[in-house]
Amino acid sequence: MSNRQTKTDVILIGAGIMSATLGSLLKELVPNWEITVFERLASAGEESSNEWNNAGTGHASLCELNYTVEKSDGTIDISKAVKVNEEYQVSKQFWSYLVKSNLIRNPQDFIMPLPHMSFVQGEQDVAFLKKRFEAMSGNPLFQGMEFSDDPDKLKEWIPLMMKDRGSNKPIAATRIESGTDVNFGALTRMLFAHLKSKNVDIKFKHNVDDIKRTSDGLWELKVRNIDSGAVERHTAKFVFIGGGGGSLHLLQKSGIPEGKGIGGFPVSGLFMVCQNPDVVAQHHAKVYGKAAVGAPPMSVPHLDTRYIDNKESLLFGPFAGFSPKFLKFGSMFDLITSVKPHNLVTMMAAGVKNASLTAYLIKQVMLSKEQRMEELREFVPNAKSEDWDLLVAGQRVQIIKDTAAGKGTLQFGTEVISAADGSIAALLGASPGASTAVSVMLEVIKKCFPQQIKTWEPKIKEMIPSYGISLLKHPELIQDIHASTARILGLSEKVPVQMASRTVS
Repeated sequence: MSNRQTKTDVILIGAGIMSATLGSLLKELVPNWEITVFERLASAGEESSNEWNNAGTGHASLCELNYTVEKSDGTIDISKAVKVNEEYQVSKQFWSYLVKSNLIRNPQDFIMPLPHMSFVQGEQDVAFLKKRFEAMSGNPLFQGMEFSDDPDKLKEWIPLMMKDRGSNKPIAATRIESGTDVNFGALTRMLFAHLKSKNVDIKFKHNVDDIKRTSDGLWELKVRNIDSGAVERHTAKFVFIGGGGGSLHLLQKSGIPEGKGIGGFPVSGLFMVCQNPDVVAQHHAKVYGKAAVGAPPMSVPHLDTRYIDNKESLLFGPFAGFSPKFLKFGSMFDLITSVKPHNLVTMMAAGVKNASLTAYLIKQVMLSKEQRMEELREFVPNAKSEDWDLLVAGQRVQIIKDTAAGKGTLQFGTEVISAADGSIAALLGASPGASTAVSVMLEVIKKCFPQQIKTWEPKIKEMIPSYGISLLKHPELIQDIHASTARILGLSEKVPVQMASRTVS
């Protein structure tokens, strides 16, 4: 059992999209910094970033109804949709920079153009969608959005969903062609291949067991080689904990006061997958519906075209579930060991507050395949059980903390927790995470490197032309960014060539 000690500038924990993004940004800003990455699994992008563990929606708020809320006066608040859209534009600009600089190649291996749609049923929801469309279509970020409640038009847009659909209920949809499907697993692997070529030391099958502050202000990590059992000590000036659901335990081990009083609530997900080419050929979009009453926001039902391994599939879901694990490849004791004296009251308050959510999740776990098929038939009336298989998706750990809304509030979204001196940061939470990774990692850089940020700004602006600018206040930039990122990432065609002449039987 060795106790080798190594010193480096930056340590990234977890080989997912967040560490890949932060590492890529830092390598452009300070090429001479030494970076080490630790990942407990055998390769990059195997947990939440994996293409089969998320829906691959380039979240730009084009179709997600939970990002637009109807207020008590009947108006639609689109502020969250605007924020998420602007953040996704930042991601696309950075990816374009990497492609243009030949740092990554073949963007079609990770991003494809795909219409994003919202679909609703029933008078009340149709009225909501129409109001939402009116609020959004006038906004330059959402130009090109179309609305229709005409069944013939909807048959053109979503033939598979309209086939054999009864006409007893009002239905409507919005559609915007500038949406994307993103293979975050492929992108993560590309970014790590790029980092490896820049001499970043990437250690797979290495688990970070402990993390503590040394007397000289550095962070010391106790790292175990999973194959040999050998223990190594690694120290760094800056540590980023990007271990998905595993980040909470490491944040707690760091002992920083900012990590106190925070808990985690794990939610697992399941998708139904169809790979029958005859069925897949009849649907070409990501179509989001409305979440059932009592369902968590990440359980919004959607039917998605996915491009994975140069092949198209359809995914429907997610069906929420409950598992005490914080990672898909985690431990059944993850939840219980995350309860500490400093977050016990917060966790108990969350348990009381979210009793109905827990009941909903348990009910979801108990669903049979046929019951899941019945939910799918709300979207695809003639769906056949033999065409669809069940797939276990990634674990998501939602943050629980005390907020203005009260003790033990369940948070939906991502949050960066960092030490006051910026020497360590952790990313907690879930969706729209991967899509907004570049904005989130720029926030980490801003918080943790306040002395350097001014010097780095010209380079950041070279990579992300809209950095520090509100696109909404500069609509003339939106068109430029859309056009340049579309051209570089191969998104300029409205429909991929192989799809253009599709006929639907």
